[in-house]
Parts: sequence; C-alpha cells; structure tokens
Amino acid sequence: MSDGKPAFHSFPSTRITDAAAWVQQYDPAAPLCMTGGKAAMLQSMLPDRESRMIVEFDATYAGVKYLLRDVAGAPDAFVLTNCGTGTSIHYVDADKHYRIGGSGVGGGTLMGLSLLLTGVGEYGAIVREAQKGNRERVDLKVSHIYEGTTPPIPGDLTASNFGNVRQADSAEREKADLLAAVMGLVGETVSTASVLAAGQCGVSGIVYIGSSFVGNELLRDVVTGYTRLRGAEALYLQHGEYSGALGARLSI
Repeated sequence: MSDGKPAFHSFPSTRITDAAAWVQQYDPAAPLCMTGGKAAMLQSMLPDRESRMIVEFDATYAGVKYLLRDVAGAPDAFVLTNCGTGTSIHYVDADKHYRIGGSGVGGGTLMGLSLLLTGVGEYGAIVREAQKGNRERVDLKVSHIYEGTTPPIPGDLTASNFGNVRQADSAEREKADLLAAVMGLVGETVSTASVLAAGQCGVSGIVYIGSSFVGNELLRDVVTGYTRLRGAEALYLQHGEYSGALGARLSI
C-alpha cells in the first residue's frame, strides 16, 4: 500500500522464483497472504516467512468489491467473469457470492491456439497482430449463409467460428486473420456464457476481469459488442486482474 492506496506489480507465472525474490526483498518482515494456483509453490519458496492462504474465489470477491468503490454507478448485483487462463463465472451481490460455472476457453486458449495456428506465442505479439487481421477470411457470418436475402438475425453475427476456411483461399489468409479469428472465438465464447449466466441470475451487469483483457482492446471490443447485443452491459475494472492479490492483501 502506498499513501493508503494499493500499488501493483506482476511477474509472468514462469518467473515465480523472481516473484519470490521480489517479495523477500521488498519487505522481509511483512506477513503474507497468498492465493491462486501457484500459491503453494510461492509459499514453499519463502519457508521462513509468516504466511497463510485464502481461497481464490473469496480473495477475488473481496478485491472486486474494493475496486468497485471508486466506480460511479456500479451495480449492486452482477455476474463476475474472470478470464484468465480459463474462465470462471460468479454471481455477486451485497451479501454473498458464489461460483456459477466456467469454461476452459480463456487466455490459455488464446495463447495455445495462436501458437498452433501461426507460430506466434508471445502475448503482446498476438494482440498486436490480431488487431491487423480480418476475421471474414476465417469466420462464417450469418450474412454469408443468407447471401442474397434478409437473415432472421443480425447478419454480422458469427454463424461458425473458423467456418469460412477454404483451401482455395489459403493464399489470401494471413497470420493476422487467424489471430483475429482466435480472439473472436475466445471473446464470443466468454461473453455468451456470461450473458446466459446473467439472465439466469436476473441481472444485466457483467463485470469482466482477468489478465486476458490487459492491453487487449480487440478482445474487449468483441466481448463488449456481444454482451450488449444480448441485452447486458459490460464493465471492466482498472487493475481488475489483481483482484485476487488485492483481496489477499486486504485479508491481512
């Protein structure tokens, strides 16, 4: 905490030893609270430190509620979608929170499919290249199916992700097109599941957090567009990817 406000710092999960060294150097005497999938590994690297663990869902809930204090017009009850490696979907209101479900489609899908299809595996490069791509060379839209007539639903909706891939067009497709299509697949899956969850819970607000949205305007645009199209509203929290860590810090 700096001047009463949280300060944030991150490391890739592949550099957890560097994270442990940073924690040890930053404040060797401070008590620690850890959460998430790598918490036990991090704890084992700091055996001489006072530390405990908190369930990730509880930590994320606390962090999100803290960050929402500064958001004007924030909903009291909403669906919380955490798009990290995979996607976890929760219901939150003033008094409780619980996990509704989730999906294996998330940031890990984005990274893995991008690498398999294009050989591009670095997150920043994927995001930059995807912004240059044209999904219409890869995805089949409703307007493609109903060519020459008026479709019963909006024509720019995706009828089939990767459904417009034909061998004859392979020379025209570029890596950027494939990366944009992967981004669309992930964003549409995440937002569709979230909107269905919101309808089931009787709310219209969806708070999206998670590392997959960091610096990724294209993914945000896909998710926001699909969320609104299906009658809900998307909200992104500044520093939302740190909600779990923040909730752990607040529990001390």
